[in-house]
Amino acid sequence: MENFSLILAIVVVTALAFDFTNGFHDTANAMATTISTGALKPKVAVAMSAALNLVGAFLSVEVANTISKGLVDETGIRPEVIFAALVGAILWNLLTWLVGLPSSSSHALMGGLIGATVASAGLGAVHGDALVTKVLLPAVAAPIVAGLAAMLATRFSYGIGKNADGEATRKGYRAGQIASAGLVSLAHGTNDAQKTMGIITLALVAGGAVAPGSNPPTWVILSAGLAIALGTYIGGWRIIRTMGKGLTDLEPRQGFAAQTSAATAILASSHLGFSLSTTHVVSGSVMGAGLGRKGGVVRWSTATRMFVAWALTLPAAALVGALAESVTDLGDWGTAVVAVFLVAASAGIWKISRREVVDHTNVNTVDDSVEPAGVVTTAIAAVTPPPTGTVTEDLSAVIPAPAATDPAPATPPAAAV
Repeated sequence: MENFSLILAIVVVTALAFDFTNGFHDTANAMATTISTGALKPKVAVAMSAALNLVGAFLSVEVANTISKGLVDETGIRPEVIFAALVGAILWNLLTWLVGLPSSSSHALMGGLIGATVASAGLGAVHGDALVTKVLLPAVAAPIVAGLAAMLATRFSYGIGKNADGEATRKGYRAGQIASAGLVSLAHGTNDAQKTMGIITLALVAGGAVAPGSNPPTWVILSAGLAIALGTYIGGWRIIRTMGKGLTDLEPRQGFAAQTSAATAILASSHLGFSLSTTHVVSGSVMGAGLGRKGGVVRWSTATRMFVAWALTLPAAALVGALAESVTDLGDWGTAVVAVFLVAASAGIWKISRREVVDHTNVNTVDDSVEPAGVVTTAIAAVTPPPTGTVTEDLSAVIPAPAATDPAPATPPAAAV
């Protein structure tokens, strides 16, 4: 640790700042449906999620090793490159949080790292096979698989419970939601907290503080777990509102199906070392659960904006990371300029967010004038249902009487004399 330089300290602090933004950006992944259905109060939900994120950070290091050893060539990567990558990831996280869009913090980090690495060492420093198999393919497959699983689980739960007592069923599924939400939080800690562990470990290798190929040190695991837990407790209420109410309206059994499907996919990917986007998985499962209920709808206007954000995440973060690396390559003053820009931009985004405050008091409020329900929902609402009561009509008819025969003309009165 004698090689722990000032730039390396800056990189570690910036990585933990990214981990913090990852926490409040992704709180919705675990708790949005639980909050929207009323299974847990908002502050209780985020506190529970924060604690389980911290526990999950200690369960595995497979994803951390994918980041630190598999995605880019760790030899020849300078700490300044990693700092530039983190700048791109943090700014994208903050921008998407500002507009309430659930985008992938994982892909923001991957994009920033790829862009900064290419700007510094060229395309050859990026391991294309790892990028495709462990980042891009899971990004496409995960929301589809989770969505289909959630849709089938929702239909199954409604099928077997159609004759059950309504109130008892709701209570049971709310309890199941709490358990499944805890599982998602645990899974989130095993996946997302490890990405920061991997990026810090990569910085330590680049700075000569640890040997190449090393696993994350214990202090890295602890600090990354605490940072993401703190960010989770702060609560990314804007994204929670979009995920819980903006995409679709969920009942407790739908929320249970969505969270169980998402947790299964995330835990499986963590075991395999896939750098999976928990945002993609949970968003897919929420939409699948929305479509799984008869008469359920998805607000495709919101979903479309979310898909666009997903498509832009990697290239946008890569572009910012590459530009930041070009400036840091000018020397210490260049690194200082990038650091000042990051702080100023972050402060500006926070100030803009204060114009319309979203917190635990109004997280379940959706302004339909801002976000329309969508074409399908509008069409359904426009259909007037038939009357439910019995309508009695008077079917009697009045038959007119036949016309009377005209009487003989009356004798005109005698003329007055």
